[in-house]
This record gives sequence, structure tokens and C-alpha cells, in this order.
Amino acid sequence: METGKIKFFNTTKGFGFIVKDGTNEEVFVHQSGLIDEVKQNDIVTYDIVDGRKGKNAVNVKIGG
Repeated sequence: METGKIKFFNTTKGFGFIVKDGTNEEVFVHQSGLIDEVKQNDIVTYDIVDGRKGKNAVNVKIGG
């Protein structure tokens, strides 16, 4: 599991980005990958999978 912070999440469009702890790397997150509801600046844990356009966060849940 990775840890990071929600940089941005648009609930209307259902996607956003997580900034991985210890780096400035951003990982895409879609609402289908969420376990918990998230909002900007939430600390989260997640797994990374390869998506069609790059790395995607899945199994995203609040807590670190």
C-alpha cells in the first residue's frame, strides 16, 4: 500500500489526483477506485495499477 494526500477531487466528474508521500508524483484516481469518500487534503492509503493512460490509484481509503 502507498500513502499520500488528495491534491484535488471533483465529486461531480468523479476523478482527481493523489500526491504520493515523499515525492511530488501525482497519481490519477477515479471514483470507481474509492473505498471511502475523499476530499481535498485527506490523507489516504491506496494501491497502484497500470491504467490505459498511466498509473491509477485503487482501493483508496482514508487513513495513513
